[in-house]
Amino acid sequence: MKEAKRMRVLVAEHADASRAEIVRLIESDPGLRVVGAVRDGQAAVDFLLAQKADVALLDVHLPRLDGFEATRRIMASTPLPIVVCSGVSNAADATIAFRALEAGALACVEKPVGGGDALRARMAHLLQTVRLMSEVKVVRRRREPGPPRPAGRAAAAPRVVGIGASTGGPPVLQAILHALPRDFAAPLLIVQHISPGFLHSMASWLGETSGMPIHIAAHGTVPLPGHAYLAPDDFHMGVDAGGRIVLSREPPENHVRPAVSFLFRTMAQYSGPGAIGVLLTGMGRDGAEELRRMRDAGATTIAQDEESSAVHGMAGAAIALGAAGQVLPAERIVPALLALVTGGP
Repeated sequence: MKEAKRMRVLVAEHADASRAEIVRLIESDPGLRVVGAVRDGQAAVDFLLAQKADVALLDVHLPRLDGFEATRRIMASTPLPIVVCSGVSNAADATIAFRALEAGALACVEKPVGGGDALRARMAHLLQTVRLMSEVKVVRRRREPGPPRPAGRAAAAPRVVGIGASTGGPPVLQAILHALPRDFAAPLLIVQHISPGFLHSMASWLGETSGMPIHIAAHGTVPLPGHAYLAPDDFHMGVDAGGRIVLSREPPENHVRPAVSFLFRTMAQYSGPGAIGVLLTGMGRDGAEELRRMRDAGATTIAQDEESSAVHGMAGAAIALGAAGQVLPAERIVPALLALVTGGP
């Protein structure tokens, strides 16, 4: 019987011992094969110009070219799915990781360091993330964001915008938040699936690059127009009848917590026609059925189209269910939100 094709992985890690451990870990998976192991970013770029790989795993702290610059050059010359590996306790490394996501990397994972259950969990997550890259379509790097839009007109009625995203989501979120005007007349509640420990760095990166106030959501907060609120690690986020943010430790939904499904379900129940639901790129089906509930409750619903999605899983499932009132490329989502909330482009 013919042997199943193994994914070809390039590993770039500056520390010899860590590189050897990561290579051993990847080779332990029968579906993965290391085709190259290099110690710096320029070597990773050069390797991919000469040889083929299906996915690259890049340390953020590389000699010659760091993870961001290596990602930028790879996506310009030999684009492929890139996973960046960072220590979450190092703020500088985490910042480079999110700049790499902005440049085209699709996921960031915590370095498999430490011991005991924590180490085993990090190792399993790294392997799972690399394996999932086989389902990812490479989207060549988006256009650099332009200047923020000027202020729009005040909304006739306040609304709330809920956004759900997973794989490939952070750069799309960044582009949306950057392009919205500073007086955008609705709060944005965001559930982004991301590796544990990276949320605070993502919030800082989004705030610095978009100019919008970004908050880690707190239970009981009344969300403010023109502010974005991220669901905290390991908590579902939703809204109550008074429009306040609700955090919950109810069981995971669709194997994740926070889940987009929880946010959209509460918005369907309590916000109804006063809500907008947006489902972006991501693996799986999280939020798809609940986006349909939002539409049935009178909310406006938007799903990202396949062409601009890194993974058309969640949004694709919503479209198949008839949950999306509009199916839009990433760059047309902001004009749609402005038309809905401010009554103009």
